[in-house]
Amino acid sequence: MSAMTVERWLGLWTGVGSVIFLWTKVQDHIPAALRHYLTTSATKLASYFSPYLQITISEQGIERFQRSEFFLTVEAYLSDACARRARKLKAELGKDSNNLQVSVDDYEEITDEFSGTTLWWSASKKQSNARSLINLYPGQDESRFYRVVFHRRHRDLVVNSYLPFVLGEGRAVTVKNRQRRLFTNNASSRWNPYNSKSVWSNVPFEHPATFDTLAMEPEHKEAIVDDLKAFKESKEYYGKVGKAWKRGYLLYGPPGTGKSTMIAAMANYLDYDVYDLELTAVKNNTELRKLFIETTGKSIIVIEDIDCSIDLTGKRIKAKKASADKEADDEKPKFPGEPEKDEATKVTLSGLLNFIDGLWSSCGGERIIIFTTNHKEKLDPALIRRGRMDKHIEMSYCRFGGFKVLAKNYLDVVVEHEMFGEIHQLLAETDMSPADVAENLMPMSNKKKRDPTECFLGLIEALKKAKEDATATKAKEEEEVEAKIAKEKEEGEVSKAKEKDKGKCEAVGDMKQVDK
Repeated sequence: MSAMTVERWLGLWTGVGSVIFLWTKVQDHIPAALRHYLTTSATKLASYFSPYLQITISEQGIERFQRSEFFLTVEAYLSDACARRARKLKAELGKDSNNLQVSVDDYEEITDEFSGTTLWWSASKKQSNARSLINLYPGQDESRFYRVVFHRRHRDLVVNSYLPFVLGEGRAVTVKNRQRRLFTNNASSRWNPYNSKSVWSNVPFEHPATFDTLAMEPEHKEAIVDDLKAFKESKEYYGKVGKAWKRGYLLYGPPGTGKSTMIAAMANYLDYDVYDLELTAVKNNTELRKLFIETTGKSIIVIEDIDCSIDLTGKRIKAKKASADKEADDEKPKFPGEPEKDEATKVTLSGLLNFIDGLWSSCGGERIIIFTTNHKEKLDPALIRRGRMDKHIEMSYCRFGGFKVLAKNYLDVVVEHEMFGEIHQLLAETDMSPADVAENLMPMSNKKKRDPTECFLGLIEALKKAKEDATATKAKEEEEVEAKIAKEKEEGEVSKAKEKDKGKCEAVGDMKQVDK
């Protein structure tokens, strides 16, 4: 570089420095209103001649006190796809303090490429314009935002293609990194206008059950897995036929047959959250709808032992309130808008049917609703018809296919064993739940693993005893039936004899009347 060029650059920077120095001095003598006007005008003038546009994604969503979903998906996308090109990053623990999350630090700029177009992203903060009693983030008066800058000729590409692409990719990253949860509904309490507590409580969902460890006949498991896979991949099909993207399953069978384990296996296979709905804690149909609205997509809503939860036959006996209680309730002060007190649970069959497949059930998508029961025959047919409970799955007693899964799980026996033949025959003749079979296979010693042969011998003894007990119970029931029939027959013969005697007496009376 020549000396003349160096002198020119030095002169230029000296001039720029002088202008900046003079401007700072002039600002001290310009009123604040005029200074704001000049700054705004200069910014507008520069933006008018600039060929670049910018879009801002704010952290605060449209709804109050909630973070913008688009902001969170952009954050997930940039952290996954563009963070490697950033020089300043920040690391935080996830919501459950298990996963380390690395994202782009504030005021850092990174670039992204899409369809041959370069875009510039930056993360920044701005001071909140107003303060409220309840802050979006307690202790913070600043809100964050992301800004993307691009050339104006790419406006349609960015708005119509790039931003939807970022939204989809960000959601996928969020689902991949999220901690699945197990939810339960909070019990109804006295109405409080200041209570903003969520209607659901949750803990991490960590159940280890899978279809590989589920004790069930292989062909039945394969059919269920195929059905779940078809549902998960059928969003467009459900929209085409005009149905809400949900599916109902009824799990029925005796206790200990693995209904809860089946639900956990479904959740792990689909990677869904689980909402365990306790109907006895729901006050009325309105609260039931609110619970449904608060659930998210990619979830399984479970009502276990539905036949025992509440009376859904539509034949409830309405308990009458005592006049003294009614007068006491009338005298109590009420908050404005407080609903009438209702001590009894009034979730009706109609309300539950609307919960399953009414208009409210179409809010959101990709949900599975599961009912479990030990007595299918006790349920109202309207509740379990096809279209509400689309697939009925019988969780039956343990047979040989399920036993082989348990033998592999508990004893690592993956090949044929000499006792398998006898066990196969006994399982075909005896009803024993998978839970009872597993209990007989579980090694009890912590010091030394029990021999599989010893476990199988114990199982054979348990099966033989169960078979004997079942035979004795059946014989006793048959004796009771025979005794009942004999008693009814005897009572019938006595009744006939009485009728015969009565007839004779009436005939004798008639004869005497004729003689007279």
